[in-house]
Amino acid sequence: MTTQEFAGKRALVTGGTRGIGAAIVRQLLDAGAEVLTTARSASSTAPDGAAFVAADVRTRAGAEAVATAVREELGGVDILVHNAGGASPYKDASAIPDEEWQDALDLNYLASVRLDALLVPGMRERRTGRIVHVSSAAVRTPMGPFLHYTAAKAALENYSRGLALELAPSGIRVNTVTPGRVTTPGGEATREQWANLSVAPGPTNADDTTPLGRDGRPDDIANAVLFLVSDRADWLTGSNVVIDGGEFPRG
Repeated sequence: MTTQEFAGKRALVTGGTRGIGAAIVRQLLDAGAEVLTTARSASSTAPDGAAFVAADVRTRAGAEAVATAVREELGGVDILVHNAGGASPYKDASAIPDEEWQDALDLNYLASVRLDALLVPGMRERRTGRIVHVSSAAVRTPMGPFLHYTAAKAALENYSRGLALELAPSGIRVNTVTPGRVTTPGGEATREQWANLSVAPGPTNADDTTPLGRDGRPDDIANAVLFLVSDRADWLTGSNVVIDGGEFPRG
């Protein structure tokens, strides 16, 4: 961004110290927003200019710590981007232990539900707010080894659509972005884990080529997020913007 489009806006981006999250944080900062971001580890490094809180958003206590930091650092929030997420693949669905199902739900779905519940009341009072949930194009082609992750992201998409309808009368817009294969540290680690499982190629198979001829870049996703939280998308809510280079079929 080359303008101060978000001057005076306060933004929270979860999981914003690397990859897609860091790109979103940097673009918001460049566009004039005041930004707070999160990561599980206190040793994580946020982009220059962003405030940071170490918190595990998989837990209720972590969500409450983030909400407290929002009040103390920003005084409230106008833009909320739920980017934190991820999971490790297993040989097949039956091999996924119960605790991994719960972890996938906590990180990829319930973290958003909990933070929204804590921060939306302030948006309702101001009658304005912009929320973006980050899903995954892998939801379109669910496979056993990654089913805990895609099931959680599918729940997130359904929740996001329902929340958009509920909050629209309060002036709050809620949308989803669905990235395909993007070159990030987390994505590379997942692809390596998948390759080591000796199972059929999955949605993260590095040998595939997207119709547009390249993997995504973090800024490709950040560009879409900034559009969704901008005034340019003022009549857009309950939508799911798929950004995958044409990789996945539409259902």
